[in-house]
Amino acid sequence: MENDPKRLVTRRQVLKWGAAGTLGILGTTMLNPATWFAKPASAANNHEGHSAAPQQKQHQMMAHGYDPGTELTSGLREAIKALTAFNYGKVSTRPDGKTVREYELVAMDTEVEIAKGIKFPGWAYNGTIPGPTIRCTEGDIVRVKFWNGSTHPHSIHFHGIHSPKMDGLEPVLPGTEFIYEFEAKPAGMHVYHCHIPPLAKHIHKGLYGNFIIDPKKPRKPAKEFNMVMNGFDLDLDGANEVYTVNGYAFAFQAFPIQVKVGELVRVYLSNLTEFDLINSFHLHANIFHYYEVGADPEARPVITDTIMQCQGQRGILEMVFPEPGKYMFHAHQSEFAELGWMGFFEAKA
Repeated sequence: MENDPKRLVTRRQVLKWGAAGTLGILGTTMLNPATWFAKPASAANNHEGHSAAPQQKQHQMMAHGYDPGTELTSGLREAIKALTAFNYGKVSTRPDGKTVREYELVAMDTEVEIAKGIKFPGWAYNGTIPGPTIRCTEGDIVRVKFWNGSTHPHSIHFHGIHSPKMDGLEPVLPGTEFIYEFEAKPAGMHVYHCHIPPLAKHIHKGLYGNFIIDPKKPRKPAKEFNMVMNGFDLDLDGANEVYTVNGYAFAFQAFPIQVKVGELVRVYLSNLTEFDLINSFHLHANIFHYYEVGADPEARPVITDTIMQCQGQRGILEMVFPEPGKYMFHAHQSEFAELGWMGFFEAKA
């Protein structure tokens, strides 16, 4: 059967999307956020034409047994980097002895690679989807200088406890900045995201990231990883065609996450998937301890191999791999797994 260019692709036809750019090239260079604080809103490219462009040329069919290959593309590099990139901010001390952590986040219109040859016209914090993982300790003063370099109004809404004045409900207009400042509490695994209507568009376009508040009493030493579950709607039909962890399909199938046999592994996991009610995490050949939100490090965990999260839900997984080998993990919605949301931990002695 010949391809009908007028027929919408289905969720199961994801890798028919081609590498060529009928969506438009808006520049793939990730800019240093510091350079954006002096730029007017007009410096950002307009994404309206990009988002409304016609479908790309169909290219390659997703099917069971699809091999994503092992080419280390720019998007794959970003996904791997996001696993262990924790931004602790610029640290100083107030006269009252409080630790202050300062961060700079920039909203920008940019194009990100979400699979080999597939680009997504995103709205992103600091040029990546997900945005930087912000990390601090309970009681720290978090100060986030937010510059809107996009062509649309945006904001940052942090989950956790803070003043309503810092809740991110007020739009920060293009070409302007706002400073969010609050005391980090409670300890646990949190998230942040844009909260400007229409929320579904601002979230599915990529404005989100993890926000970790460590307890004052440190958790046990562990090999730590950061994961954000998400999806991408390529044809703007309100349904996702690609599902990923850290923004790149099959990233950790191509490059399994390296761990050691017997060591404690801790995963900070969140779900920022739009257009689907839930996402999930399933670990093969092993179990893990799951701490919902993880505010209390002494809490009794759920012991399981599968958990579900609605959008904005998050938690901490802890596991130990008992013997060498590759341990698969993926969403336990088969469609999500087949469309990019799967990978491996590779345990070595």
